[in-house]
Amino acid sequence: MNDAPVQPGMNDQNNRIDETLKRIRNRIVVFSGKGGVGKTTAAVNLAYSMVIKGQKTGLLDADITGPNVPKMIGLQGSPWVDGEKKNILPQEKNGLFVISMAPLIPPDAPVIWRGPLRSGVISQFLSDVVWGDLDYLFADLPPGTGDEVLTTAQKMRPRMAIVVTTPQEVATADCRRAVNMAKKLTIPIIGVVENMSGLSCPHCGKNIDLFGSGGGEKMAEEMGVVFLGRIPMDIETRSGADAGSPIVLSSPESVTASAFTDIAKHIDRLVGIRDDSPAPQIIL
Repeated sequence: MNDAPVQPGMNDQNNRIDETLKRIRNRIVVFSGKGGVGKTTAAVNLAYSMVIKGQKTGLLDADITGPNVPKMIGLQGSPWVDGEKKNILPQEKNGLFVISMAPLIPPDAPVIWRGPLRSGVISQFLSDVVWGDLDYLFADLPPGTGDEVLTTAQKMRPRMAIVVTTPQEVATADCRRAVNMAKKLTIPIIGVVENMSGLSCPHCGKNIDLFGSGGGEKMAEEMGVVFLGRIPMDIETRSGADAGSPIVLSSPESVTASAFTDIAKHIDRLVGIRDDSPAPQIIL
């Protein structure tokens, strides 16, 4: 599979990616085995949790056909592009540096691209975006285990994978595939976040386990990976995402925001125990 000759332009791009990665201390991919589990919500709020902690943080929206990050954080406008030098400046919103496909296409326009084109955009986001010196770069990946996930793992060489699931069995079954893919890609640290873990009734305060409870933690234990924590369901989280206001910024004292903050601290402790050797280059 790897006998095809490497094009000179590809060598140049790979060199630029290497230069980019040298300036980013911790690279983390956020993905899931299925859609609808709140993966982007988790990526956005964890990234902002790091910003709140004083960490210089970037967020790469690698969901090329369904880029939702700008909507969730209220980001408008477009990134500045220097066509001559092939430089792209990420946009900034409340201290978070962001790059996404969304501002680069007309509103409501579908991205009808095959895998190689989508993967090419991700490579460009790593090679041509001027991220500068970062403590963290999160990549929000599309659901499943397709081209974008593979390309990001190969090019970004993450130190950690965060797999987001909900408690019910149908979600954890798919997310097991995501965990196994992270293992095959030899990502050093793999963590699981159980999202939508209970709903606090706004009237009586009683906790309602709409999707069951403990499925993510049980899966993590069985698969020998780190359980990072639970995120409860919260009406304010949904309404905030629709309004472009992540809950860790709009309601930092809420139970949900505190859960994201605790997970961010857990992540910080995990990646802090590391050496400075690069993560392995994956070749499949």
